[in-house]
Amino acid sequence: MRARDAEPFPRAVLDVLGAAADRPVFEHGTRVVTGAEMLDLVARIASGLRGNGIGPGDGLALLLGVDAGAFATILAGHVVGARVVGVRPGLTDDQVRHLLGLDIAAVVTDDGGAARTVAAGAPVRLTVTDLLAHSPEPLRCRGKLGDVARLIHTSGSTGAPKACAQTYAAMTGAWTARPEAWPPAIRDLATRLDRYLVFGSLSSQVMFEYAVLTLTAGGTIVVADRPADAITELRATARVITVPGLGRLVAAQKREPADLSTLKALLVSGSPLTPDRHREALDVLGPVLFHGYGQTETGMISMATPDDPPGTVGKPPVDVEVRDGELYVRTPGQASGYWADAGESAEVFVDGWVRTRDLGRIDDDGYLRLTGRARDVVIVNANLHYIGPIEQVLAEHPDVAEAYVVAVPDDETGEAVHAFVVPKADRVPRLGELRELVTARLGAACAPSRLTAISEPPVAPSGKPDKRQLAESATTA
Repeated sequence: MRARDAEPFPRAVLDVLGAAADRPVFEHGTRVVTGAEMLDLVARIASGLRGNGIGPGDGLALLLGVDAGAFATILAGHVVGARVVGVRPGLTDDQVRHLLGLDIAAVVTDDGGAARTVAAGAPVRLTVTDLLAHSPEPLRCRGKLGDVARLIHTSGSTGAPKACAQTYAAMTGAWTARPEAWPPAIRDLATRLDRYLVFGSLSSQVMFEYAVLTLTAGGTIVVADRPADAITELRATARVITVPGLGRLVAAQKREPADLSTLKALLVSGSPLTPDRHREALDVLGPVLFHGYGQTETGMISMATPDDPPGTVGKPPVDVEVRDGELYVRTPGQASGYWADAGESAEVFVDGWVRTRDLGRIDDDGYLRLTGRARDVVIVNANLHYIGPIEQVLAEHPDVAEAYVVAVPDDETGEAVHAFVVPKADRVPRLGELRELVTARLGAACAPSRLTAISEPPVAPSGKPDKRQLAESATTA
């Protein structure tokens, strides 16, 4: 085996770029970057990082936008073996300062002054332009397999965001840049990634890994400055979309259809999709839905293709165990723990397994069905009830498009169910009807005591429905 073959991540990605040569791999407006040009960017930035003393094990924070330089900087950070921390947009200054306090040796920003101000406390402050001024050096990947390659922050859906530590061994073993390791659903998806849209932040685990998959599949990463119109304007074949975003797209297509003829894959992620919403989207948009299920701690766990039953997330290609209704998984690229949080790590990372704290089951045909979150509960008269099943029953009402449940204080029962529903065609269901429906299926304790109709749920920076905002509005109403 050649030494080159033994190099860790991102060697496989660099080899993909090398094979691309003169093929376009990145497009932003009128700028088109080939595989060879992207490799040159990576080599210059890696040289600049090494020239500034950044090497294996050093913390490297990235406050970058979405462009070819940002993508190259992520790869270059891994080439030199750093511990890369991507700082996504939408965080408060306090949250950014917290991230920059995680043993960070240097910060790389865009050339904008605002980003430099936020990064003012970093030991070494660099811009992409600074780094590109260096002469390229041969690309040798210096990461050590046991070192942490990146810290990825959770969305905070089970509490405060935590930093998941993924080693170079885990990133090297992940399937994204290795076609021989692609599960069946990914092989299907890969044929549709001709022009994959990126937007928001390349520090997003989902956004970045589908970008790597696109390059490996022979496609082009295309920057969407305005994601809402980009499918039509940029002739996109694939994009990531949240469940609320999917609902808006379906509604818009029903109201005033746009030309989505180039679209081959909508990568739905972030939260479960109800069977009715799933069917409606397939009916309106065609066979383009890929509903992924994964966590920051694990990467992809399972994915439903357009041919799989609505309401499932496909057949898991990784190890999944259901323990007392809760899902435990093992994946090739899973994190090794939470950075500087031994207590939380011990609770979630158990004997090589990751405790997802999601509830679910494997049906008789081998499909994974999600039923809720282990921590998403309402406690009525000292009895614990999971919120996921309540939301699923509410969503079965013919006048309910989406349902979200939060627990609210109650003088008589301790807590009670407050239901927020997105009505279908402005037909707001009556509270009494919903109470009867839930009572018949789950019992009176799970029936909503209050009902609020909303046009759409508030969305957290992660793109998921923000139940904290819903809970706050419920308790102050």
